[in-house]
Amino acid sequence: MSAPIVQFQDVRKTYQMGLVTVEALRGVSFDIHAGDYISIMGPSGCGKSTMLNLLGCLDRPTSGQYLLGEEDVSQMDDDALSAIRGARLGFVFQSYNLIQQLTVVENIEIPLYYQNHPEHESRDVARKLAARVGLEHRLDHKPFELSGGQQQRVAIARALANNPLVILADEPTGNLDSNSGVEILQLFDELNAQGKTIILVTHDAIISQHARRAIRLRDGQIESDVRSESRESPERKEPDNEK
Repeated sequence: MSAPIVQFQDVRKTYQMGLVTVEALRGVSFDIHAGDYISIMGPSGCGKSTMLNLLGCLDRPTSGQYLLGEEDVSQMDDDALSAIRGARLGFVFQSYNLIQQLTVVENIEIPLYYQNHPEHESRDVARKLAARVGLEHRLDHKPFELSGGQQQRVAIARALANNPLVILADEPTGNLDSNSGVEILQLFDELNAQGKTIILVTHDAIISQHARRAIRLRDGQIESDVRSESRESPERKEPDNEK
């Protein structure tokens, strides 16, 4: 087996709330390999949001080590973390986080703009990604002209733009009706089958079943870490997100 692309080694995160110290994560360790599909679950206050912030390089652990690819991001400064986020991670949020003044294709281009890609190349990549998520006929529409499911498809295409090492999805169906939610989860299934590594944060056990592996947190620690062999497929392609 190849080396893991994500490694948490005894990661701890504490917050000082006045005189009270809150231990959000209490010595969490796990590895993730390229092409995996992980769900992170647990009750409110279990540490899901803290773990997502650390995985997304939006925050640093109080102690322990976080390796993303071969880089130790545990103690990087804000500028270095920002560069890592832009180059190696793709984000999909519950509220889509699209820029309302921009078109579909322009929203998808945003990560490439910050990576200084030539404009003509960025536009070509964005068009292809829009087609990949079924929006090739909505390129010039703005978010307010799209349904919730279509907006989330734009967000997924945007997350793919920089060919990320890992896609982080935070309750991606939380604002969608049942049918749109099913379509988005099917899209994640397809992306994973094509080799994309996905980390999905959810409170919903049914949604979690789409993942190949479920990590459940409780009180800042891993309560269980279970891989579903039934989700394995011998026809899955090799991951195409190596940098």
